[in-house]
Amino acid sequence: MGDTVILGRRQLFMLPTRFGLLFALLLLVQLLAAINYGNGLAYALTFLLGSLAVVSMLYTHRNLFRLRLAAGISAPVFAGETAVFRIHLANDTATPRFGVAVLHDKNEIASVDIRAHGSADIEVSVAARKRGQLALPPVTITTRFPLGLLYSWSRRIELKQTCLVYPRPADPTPWRTREEQTLEPAQGLKIGGDDYIGTREFRPGDSPHHVDWKAVARGEGWHIKQFGGGYRETLWLDWDTLAGLDTEARLSILTRWVLDAEHDGTLYGLRLPEKTLAPATGELHEHACLRALALFGLPP
Repeated sequence: MGDTVILGRRQLFMLPTRFGLLFALLLLVQLLAAINYGNGLAYALTFLLGSLAVVSMLYTHRNLFRLRLAAGISAPVFAGETAVFRIHLANDTATPRFGVAVLHDKNEIASVDIRAHGSADIEVSVAARKRGQLALPPVTITTRFPLGLLYSWSRRIELKQTCLVYPRPADPTPWRTREEQTLEPAQGLKIGGDDYIGTREFRPGDSPHHVDWKAVARGEGWHIKQFGGGYRETLWLDWDTLAGLDTEARLSILTRWVLDAEHDGTLYGLRLPEKTLAPATGELHEHACLRALALFGLPP
């Protein structure tokens, strides 16, 4: 199935509920009593209730018929977190829909009412256990509207929706960077200036003259003041600097370094086997690096 599904007759099923079976048994007993005693009022009540049950079949089926489901947008998460998928339910008819429930693994996720020509969004939460692309699991649409006598449900619906799962970030790890390039020209700044351009975390080997001692006194941790009117510090996050570790451990550490570099406002690039991302900074660059790490070594 695609990323949009419209429920048709061949996708819907219907059976009586337990209450519906009990109701049918009650009608049978009432009919036998009417026949035994020849009571016209009992006949009338039995056929009236029976006709209501038959008419309710139409409304139960129509409550799901032509309902449209579409995949929404799912924000990326880190491995070990919970991915949230969004499903858009749209009612393109002039008839309101009531008590439309969505099931995942036989558990009800949500129940919504949808007005005529209206829509509703529901969320499906799935544990993201490993990096890569996590697919939205199949869901089932059900209803017991209007009387609860009948239960209608759809086939399992598979929408083409995925959530990108980044590698789980490692605990804070000291940088391992190559020394061939540590500064990168910053566009729009004059070379040789001494402008203050921010702080970053203290690293072993940093000069104590550049420590932000006021921040240390306030208990905000150890940070280094950065100056450089014409250049910004550049970090190369390199796969080869983590030799001796397995693939997942390297990806976890590189993920941590990407997050730390972005948090510090440092210009950073990423080197992976057969893939290099040029130094940059910002949300788009961070996502590009994390995406490359999430999909590293996985089939397309």
